[in-house]
Amino acid sequence: MPRRLVTPRKAVLTAALSGLALLGGSVLGPARATPPATPVGAAAWLADPLAPPHPVTATPARVAAFFAGLAPADATALARRFPQITGNLDGVPTELRYLANRLDHPEAADRQILGYDDRADGRIIEVLGDLDTADRVVILVPGVDTDLARFDTGLGGVQRRAPAWQARQLHDRVRAGDPGARVAVVAWLGYDPPEGIGRDAVREDRAAAGALALQRFTDGLALGHTDRSIVVAGHSYGSTVAGLAAHGLPAQVTDIVALGSPGMGVPDRTGLHTGARVWACASPGDWIRRVPGMRILGLGHGRLPSDPEFGALPLPCDDVDGHDGYFEPHTRALQALADLAATLPDSDAR
Repeated sequence: MPRRLVTPRKAVLTAALSGLALLGGSVLGPARATPPATPVGAAAWLADPLAPPHPVTATPARVAAFFAGLAPADATALARRFPQITGNLDGVPTELRYLANRLDHPEAADRQILGYDDRADGRIIEVLGDLDTADRVVILVPGVDTDLARFDTGLGGVQRRAPAWQARQLHDRVRAGDPGARVAVVAWLGYDPPEGIGRDAVREDRAAAGALALQRFTDGLALGHTDRSIVVAGHSYGSTVAGLAAHGLPAQVTDIVALGSPGMGVPDRTGLHTGARVWACASPGDWIRRVPGMRILGLGHGRLPSDPEFGALPLPCDDVDGHDGYFEPHTRALQALADLAATLPDSDAR
Protein backbone atom coordinates (compact mmCIF):
# COMPACT_ATOMS: atom_id res chain seq x y z
CA MET A 1 0.00 0.00 0.00
CA PRO A 2 1.26 3.54 -0.69
CA ARG A 3 2.52 5.33 2.40
CA ARG A 4 0.26 7.98 3.92
CA LEU A 5 1.21 11.53 3.11
CA VAL A 6 2.28 13.76 5.99
CA THR A 7 0.29 16.94 6.44
CA PRO A 8 2.58 19.40 4.59
CA ARG A 9 2.89 17.12 1.56
CA LYS A 10 -0.87 16.49 1.62
CA ALA A 11 -1.48 20.22 1.45
CA VAL A 12 0.86 20.51 -1.54
CA LEU A 13 -0.84 17.58 -3.23
CA THR A 14 -4.29 19.03 -2.71
CA ALA A 15 -3.14 22.34 -4.15
CA ALA A 16 -1.64 20.52 -7.13
CA LEU A 17 -4.88 18.69 -7.82
CA SER A 18 -6.84 21.91 -7.57
CA GLY A 19 -4.45 23.57 -9.98
CA LEU A 20 -4.84 20.79 -12.52
CA ALA A 21 -8.61 21.02 -12.18
CA LEU A 22 -8.43 24.71 -13.04
CA LEU A 23 -6.46 23.93 -16.20
CA GLY A 24 -9.61 22.72 -17.85
CA GLY A 25 -12.47 21.38 -15.80
CA SER A 26 -10.47 18.80 -13.80
CA VAL A 27 -8.61 15.91 -15.35
CA LEU A 28 -7.50 14.20 -12.18
CA GLY A 29 -10.72 15.06 -10.40
CA PRO A 30 -11.40 16.50 -6.96
CA ALA A 31 -8.73 16.21 -4.27
CA ARG A 32 -11.25 15.57 -1.49
CA ALA A 33 -13.84 12.83 -1.23
CA THR A 34 -16.76 15.26 -0.88
CA PRO A 35 -15.87 18.49 -2.67
CA PRO A 36 -18.33 21.36 -2.60
CA ALA A 37 -18.67 21.18 -6.37
CA THR A 38 -17.46 18.88 -9.14
CA PRO A 39 -15.82 20.71 -12.07
CA VAL A 40 -17.45 20.28 -15.47
CA GLY A 41 -16.35 17.10 -17.21
CA ALA A 42 -14.63 15.51 -14.21
CA ALA A 43 -17.21 12.79 -13.54
CA ALA A 44 -17.28 11.68 -17.18
CA TRP A 45 -13.51 11.59 -17.43
CA LEU A 46 -13.11 9.66 -14.19
CA ALA A 47 -15.67 7.16 -15.44
CA ASP A 48 -13.56 6.45 -18.55
CA PRO A 49 -10.00 7.74 -18.12
CA LEU A 50 -8.72 6.33 -21.41
CA ALA A 51 -11.42 8.02 -23.48
CA PRO A 52 -10.91 11.49 -24.93
CA PRO A 53 -11.63 13.96 -22.12
CA HIS A 54 -14.49 16.41 -22.10
CA PRO A 55 -13.76 19.34 -24.44
CA VAL A 56 -13.17 21.70 -21.51
CA THR A 57 -10.54 19.49 -19.89
CA ALA A 58 -6.81 20.01 -20.18
CA THR A 59 -4.86 19.21 -23.34
CA PRO A 60 -1.74 17.02 -23.17
CA ALA A 61 0.37 20.18 -23.48
CA ARG A 62 -1.27 21.79 -20.47
CA VAL A 63 -1.06 18.58 -18.46
CA ALA A 64 2.65 18.33 -19.31
CA ALA A 65 3.20 21.94 -18.27
CA PHE A 66 1.39 21.30 -15.00
CA PHE A 67 3.56 18.29 -14.13
CA ALA A 68 6.71 20.12 -15.21
CA GLY A 69 5.92 22.72 -12.53
CA LEU A 70 5.69 20.14 -9.74
CA ALA A 71 8.54 19.07 -7.52
CA PRO A 72 9.52 15.47 -8.42
CA ALA A 73 8.32 14.20 -5.04
CA ASP A 74 4.91 15.81 -5.50
CA ALA A 75 4.55 14.44 -9.04
CA THR A 76 5.37 10.96 -7.73
CA ALA A 77 2.88 11.43 -4.91
CA LEU A 78 0.15 12.10 -7.47
CA ALA A 79 1.02 8.91 -9.32
CA ARG A 80 0.92 6.91 -6.10
CA ARG A 81 -2.32 8.40 -4.84
CA PHE A 82 -4.18 8.38 -8.16
CA PRO A 83 -2.56 5.60 -10.23
CA GLN A 84 -5.52 4.89 -12.49
CA ILE A 85 -5.87 8.53 -13.49
CA THR A 86 -2.18 9.43 -13.73
CA GLY A 87 -1.33 6.21 -15.53
CA ASN A 88 -3.79 6.93 -18.34
CA LEU A 89 -3.31 10.66 -18.77
CA ASP A 90 -1.66 11.92 -21.95
CA GLY A 91 0.87 14.59 -21.07
CA VAL A 92 2.02 12.95 -17.83
CA PRO A 93 5.76 12.05 -17.97
CA THR A 94 6.37 8.56 -19.32
CA GLU A 95 8.08 7.17 -16.23
CA LEU A 96 5.27 8.42 -13.98
CA ARG A 97 2.72 6.64 -16.17
CA TYR A 98 4.75 3.44 -16.02
CA LEU A 99 4.98 3.78 -12.23
CA ALA A 100 1.27 4.43 -11.84
CA ASN A 101 0.33 1.38 -13.93
CA ARG A 102 2.78 -0.84 -12.04
CA LEU A 103 1.13 0.27 -8.80
CA ASP A 104 -2.39 -0.22 -10.13
CA HIS A 105 -1.65 -3.52 -11.91
CA PRO A 106 1.26 -5.35 -10.24
CA GLU A 107 0.82 -8.30 -12.61
CA ALA A 108 2.25 -6.11 -15.38
CA ALA A 109 5.20 -4.86 -13.31
CA ASP A 110 7.80 -6.14 -15.79
CA ARG A 111 6.22 -4.33 -18.75
CA GLN A 112 6.10 -0.71 -19.90
CA ILE A 113 2.39 0.03 -19.68
CA LEU A 114 1.32 3.50 -20.71
CA GLY A 115 -2.41 2.95 -20.23
CA TYR A 116 -4.58 0.24 -18.67
CA ASP A 117 -8.31 -0.09 -18.05
CA ASP A 118 -9.77 -3.48 -17.18
CA ARG A 119 -13.44 -2.47 -17.25
CA ALA A 120 -15.76 -3.81 -19.94
CA ASP A 121 -13.69 -4.96 -22.96
CA GLY A 122 -10.66 -3.20 -21.50
CA ARG A 123 -7.92 -1.09 -23.02
CA ILE A 124 -4.15 -1.23 -22.80
CA ILE A 125 -1.18 0.63 -24.26
CA GLU A 126 2.22 -1.10 -24.14
CA VAL A 127 5.60 0.32 -25.15
CA LEU A 128 8.62 -1.61 -26.41
CA GLY A 129 11.88 0.34 -26.41
CA ASP A 130 12.86 3.62 -24.77
CA LEU A 131 10.02 6.01 -25.50
CA ASP A 132 11.74 9.04 -23.97
CA THR A 133 14.83 8.81 -26.19
CA ALA A 134 13.25 7.41 -29.37
CA ASP A 135 13.78 9.37 -32.58
CA ARG A 136 11.13 7.28 -34.29
CA VAL A 137 7.94 5.89 -32.74
CA VAL A 138 5.63 3.38 -34.41
CA ILE A 139 2.05 3.12 -33.15
CA LEU A 140 0.21 -0.10 -34.02
CA VAL A 141 -3.58 0.28 -34.03
CA PRO A 142 -5.45 -3.08 -33.97
CA GLY A 143 -8.84 -3.86 -35.43
CA VAL A 144 -12.08 -5.75 -34.84
CA ASP A 145 -12.41 -8.20 -31.95
CA THR A 146 -9.31 -6.95 -30.12
CA ASP A 147 -9.79 -6.50 -26.39
CA LEU A 148 -7.75 -6.63 -23.20
CA ALA A 149 -8.27 -10.37 -22.77
CA ARG A 150 -6.87 -11.04 -26.26
CA PHE A 151 -4.10 -8.44 -26.23
CA ASP A 152 -1.43 -11.07 -25.46
CA THR A 153 -3.06 -14.23 -26.82
CA GLY A 154 -4.94 -13.09 -29.93
CA LEU A 155 -8.46 -13.80 -31.10
CA GLY A 156 -9.17 -17.52 -30.81
CA GLY A 157 -5.77 -18.06 -29.20
CA VAL A 158 -4.04 -17.37 -32.54
CA GLN A 159 -0.83 -15.64 -31.51
CA ARG A 160 -0.24 -13.69 -34.72
CA ARG A 161 -3.48 -11.83 -34.05
CA ALA A 162 -2.23 -10.51 -30.69
CA PRO A 163 -1.17 -6.82 -30.66
CA ALA A 164 1.49 -7.47 -28.01
CA TRP A 165 3.05 -10.21 -30.16
CA GLN A 166 2.88 -8.07 -33.31
CA ALA A 167 4.65 -5.19 -31.56
CA ARG A 168 7.40 -7.53 -30.35
CA GLN A 169 7.96 -8.90 -33.85
CA LEU A 170 8.37 -5.40 -35.27
CA HIS A 171 10.59 -4.16 -32.45
CA ASP A 172 12.79 -7.27 -32.63
CA ARG A 173 13.14 -6.95 -36.42
CA VAL A 174 14.18 -3.30 -36.13
CA ARG A 175 16.76 -4.15 -33.46
CA ALA A 176 18.08 -7.07 -35.50
CA GLY A 177 18.73 -4.77 -38.44
CA ASP A 178 20.19 -1.93 -36.38
CA PRO A 179 20.82 -2.61 -32.67
CA GLY A 180 21.50 1.07 -32.08
CA ALA A 181 18.28 2.33 -33.67
CA ARG A 182 16.40 4.61 -31.32
CA VAL A 183 12.96 3.25 -32.17
CA ALA A 184 10.02 2.58 -29.87
CA VAL A 185 6.99 0.51 -30.84
CA VAL A 186 3.62 1.08 -29.18
CA ALA A 187 0.83 -1.51 -29.18
CA TRP A 188 -2.08 0.92 -28.85
CA LEU A 189 -5.40 -0.54 -27.76
CA GLY A 190 -6.57 2.88 -26.66
CA TYR A 191 -10.09 2.56 -28.10
CA ASP A 192 -12.97 0.09 -28.15
CA PRO A 193 -12.95 -1.88 -31.45
CA PRO A 194 -16.16 -3.46 -32.75
CA GLU A 195 -17.06 -7.00 -31.78
CA GLY A 196 -17.34 -9.21 -34.84
CA ILE A 197 -18.11 -8.27 -38.43
CA GLY A 198 -21.49 -6.70 -37.76
CA ARG A 199 -23.13 -3.29 -37.86
CA ASP A 200 -20.48 -1.62 -35.70
CA ALA A 201 -17.73 -2.88 -38.00
CA VAL A 202 -19.29 -1.36 -41.12
CA ARG A 203 -20.08 1.91 -39.37
CA GLU A 204 -17.49 4.44 -38.18
CA ASP A 205 -18.77 5.39 -34.72
CA ARG A 206 -16.11 3.33 -32.93
CA ALA A 207 -13.45 4.52 -35.36
CA ALA A 208 -14.41 8.17 -34.84
CA ALA A 209 -14.09 7.82 -31.06
CA GLY A 210 -10.79 5.99 -31.53
CA ALA A 211 -9.54 8.71 -33.86
CA LEU A 212 -10.01 11.37 -31.17
CA ALA A 213 -8.14 9.24 -28.66
CA LEU A 214 -5.35 8.58 -31.18
CA GLN A 215 -5.00 12.28 -31.94
CA ARG A 216 -4.67 13.07 -28.25
CA PHE A 217 -2.16 10.24 -27.73
CA THR A 218 0.06 11.36 -30.61
CA ASP A 219 -0.13 14.96 -29.40
CA GLY A 220 1.29 13.70 -26.11
CA LEU A 221 4.08 11.78 -27.88
CA ALA A 222 5.09 14.85 -29.86
CA LEU A 223 5.45 17.10 -26.81
CA GLY A 224 9.03 18.11 -26.11
CA HIS A 225 10.36 16.01 -29.00
CA THR A 226 10.65 18.38 -31.95
CA ASP A 227 12.99 16.05 -33.86
CA ARG A 228 10.87 12.93 -33.31
CA SER A 229 8.92 11.38 -36.15
CA ILE A 230 5.95 9.05 -35.75
CA VAL A 231 4.52 6.23 -37.85
CA VAL A 232 0.88 5.20 -37.38
CA ALA A 233 0.14 1.70 -38.68
CA GLY A 234 -3.46 0.50 -38.58
CA HIS A 235 -4.48 -3.08 -39.21
CA SER A 236 -7.98 -3.80 -40.54
CA TYR A 237 -10.51 -1.55 -38.71
CA GLY A 238 -7.50 0.08 -37.00
CA SER A 239 -6.64 1.63 -40.37
CA THR A 240 -10.10 3.22 -40.41
CA VAL A 241 -9.27 4.78 -37.03
CA ALA A 242 -5.98 6.04 -38.49
CA GLY A 243 -7.75 7.43 -41.55
CA LEU A 244 -10.32 9.39 -39.55
CA ALA A 245 -7.55 10.69 -37.29
CA ALA A 246 -5.19 11.66 -40.11
CA HIS A 247 -6.24 15.29 -40.56
CA GLY A 248 -5.78 16.02 -36.84
CA LEU A 249 -2.50 14.22 -36.21
CA PRO A 250 0.55 16.36 -35.40
CA ALA A 251 3.01 17.19 -38.19
CA GLN A 252 5.50 14.78 -36.62
CA VAL A 253 3.37 11.91 -37.93
CA THR A 254 5.26 11.41 -41.19
CA ASP A 255 3.84 8.05 -42.26
CA ILE A 256 0.45 6.34 -42.06
CA VAL A 257 0.19 2.66 -42.97
CA ALA A 258 -2.97 0.70 -43.78
CA LEU A 259 -2.63 -3.10 -43.54
CA GLY A 260 -5.52 -5.26 -44.70
CA SER A 261 -7.72 -2.19 -44.64
CA PRO A 262 -11.50 -2.11 -45.26
CA GLY A 263 -11.17 1.61 -46.03
CA MET A 264 -9.99 4.77 -44.32
CA GLY A 265 -13.25 6.68 -44.45
CA VAL A 266 -12.39 8.62 -47.62
CA PRO A 267 -12.57 7.96 -51.38
CA ASP A 268 -8.82 8.45 -51.92
CA ARG A 269 -5.58 9.57 -50.32
CA THR A 270 -6.26 13.29 -50.81
CA GLY A 271 -9.36 13.00 -48.63
CA LEU A 272 -7.17 12.26 -45.60
CA HIS A 273 -5.92 15.87 -45.60
CA THR A 274 -2.50 14.96 -44.28
CA GLY A 275 1.05 15.76 -45.25
CA ALA A 276 2.14 12.30 -44.11
CA ARG A 277 3.07 9.64 -46.61
CA VAL A 278 0.35 7.01 -46.87
CA TRP A 279 1.23 3.36 -47.44
CA ALA A 280 -1.03 0.35 -47.97
CA CYS A 281 -1.09 -3.33 -48.77
CA ALA A 282 -3.47 -6.27 -48.66
CA SER A 283 -2.22 -9.82 -49.06
CA PRO A 284 -3.45 -11.88 -52.04
CA GLY A 285 -5.42 -14.17 -49.70
CA ASP A 286 -6.80 -11.44 -47.44
CA TRP A 287 -10.61 -11.65 -47.34
CA ILE A 288 -10.68 -7.87 -46.94
CA ARG A 289 -10.14 -7.63 -50.71
CA ARG A 290 -13.75 -8.82 -51.15
CA VAL A 291 -15.15 -5.92 -49.10
CA PRO A 292 -16.98 -3.42 -51.35
CA GLY A 293 -14.91 -0.24 -51.52
CA MET A 294 -17.79 2.15 -50.99
CA ARG A 295 -19.49 4.32 -48.40
CA ILE A 296 -23.28 4.69 -48.52
CA LEU A 297 -25.61 6.14 -45.87
CA GLY A 298 -23.01 5.79 -43.15
CA LEU A 299 -22.14 2.19 -44.02
CA GLY A 300 -18.76 1.16 -45.42
CA HIS A 301 -15.40 2.88 -45.28
CA GLY A 302 -14.72 4.03 -48.84
CA ARG A 303 -12.26 2.76 -51.43
CA LEU A 304 -9.80 0.12 -50.21
CA PRO A 305 -6.37 1.74 -49.71
CA SER A 306 -4.78 -1.28 -51.43
CA ASP A 307 -6.60 -0.26 -54.62
CA PRO A 308 -4.04 1.60 -56.78
CA GLU A 309 -6.67 4.27 -57.51
CA PHE A 310 -6.67 5.21 -53.82
CA GLY A 311 -3.21 6.73 -54.31
CA ALA A 312 -1.28 5.13 -51.44
CA LEU A 313 2.35 4.04 -51.72
CA PRO A 314 2.57 0.23 -51.96
CA LEU A 315 4.12 -2.01 -49.32
CA PRO A 316 5.12 -5.56 -50.32
CA CYS A 317 2.86 -8.24 -48.89
CA ASP A 318 2.64 -10.93 -51.57
CA ASP A 319 3.98 -13.54 -49.12
CA VAL A 320 1.56 -12.69 -46.30
CA ASP A 321 -0.90 -15.39 -45.28
CA GLY A 322 -4.51 -14.23 -45.00
CA HIS A 323 -5.80 -11.27 -43.02
CA ASP A 324 -3.66 -11.59 -39.90
CA GLY A 325 -0.19 -12.53 -41.14
CA TYR A 326 1.38 -9.12 -41.74
CA PHE A 327 3.69 -9.36 -38.71
CA GLU A 328 4.90 -12.92 -39.17
CA PRO A 329 8.72 -13.05 -39.08
CA HIS A 330 9.24 -14.46 -42.59
CA THR A 331 7.20 -11.83 -44.42
CA ARG A 332 8.42 -8.99 -46.61
CA ALA A 333 5.66 -6.90 -45.05
CA LEU A 334 7.27 -7.07 -41.62
CA GLN A 335 10.68 -6.22 -43.09
CA ALA A 336 9.19 -3.27 -44.96
CA LEU A 337 7.58 -2.01 -41.74
CA ALA A 338 10.90 -2.41 -39.91
CA ASP A 339 12.72 -0.49 -42.65
CA LEU A 340 10.11 2.25 -42.46
CA ALA A 341 10.41 2.36 -38.69
CA ALA A 342 14.20 2.58 -38.72
CA THR A 343 14.55 5.13 -41.51
CA LEU A 344 14.09 8.78 -40.67
CA PRO A 345 11.94 10.47 -43.31
CA ASP A 346 14.47 13.14 -44.33
CA SER A 347 16.91 10.42 -45.40
CA ASP A 348 14.38 8.11 -46.98
CA ALA A 349 14.04 7.79 -50.72
CA ARG A 350 10.72 6.63 -52.09
